[in-house]
Amino acid sequence: QVQLVESGGGLVQAGGSLRLSCAASGRTFSRYAMGWFRQAPGNEREFVAAISWSGGTTRYADSVKARFTISRDNAKNTVYLQMNSLKPEDTTIYYCAADLWGLGSTERNDYDYWGHGTQVTVSS
Repeated sequence: QVQLVESGGGLVQAGGSLRLSCAASGRTFSRYAMGWFRQAPGNEREFVAAISWSGGTTRYADSVKARFTISRDNAKNTVYLQMNSLKPEDTTIYYCAADLWGLGSTERNDYDYWGHGTQVTVSS
């Protein structure tokens, strides 16, 4: 069982930056690929970024490529999402997720555990 807790969301002006963190419980964090997804009200949860269990592979949605960076610190059981050049359309709730021995899937159904989300609001 893995528990995930996101933090770092908030209100920022367009063009600004935020860094989201996702802290995981347990001693097996390094076995999990980690992903970030986001979901606006009435929409499906969409893929944002993922990193493999080894950290050797990262994937990004086209909409965030070159603006967002995913990274992990296995010593701290934490995955990060650095978000730069934020746009109003990035406004929504962001969720992190864990996939045992995953390679960084873009499919939400591949993930076994989810956090409760953190709100990001980008003002124009």
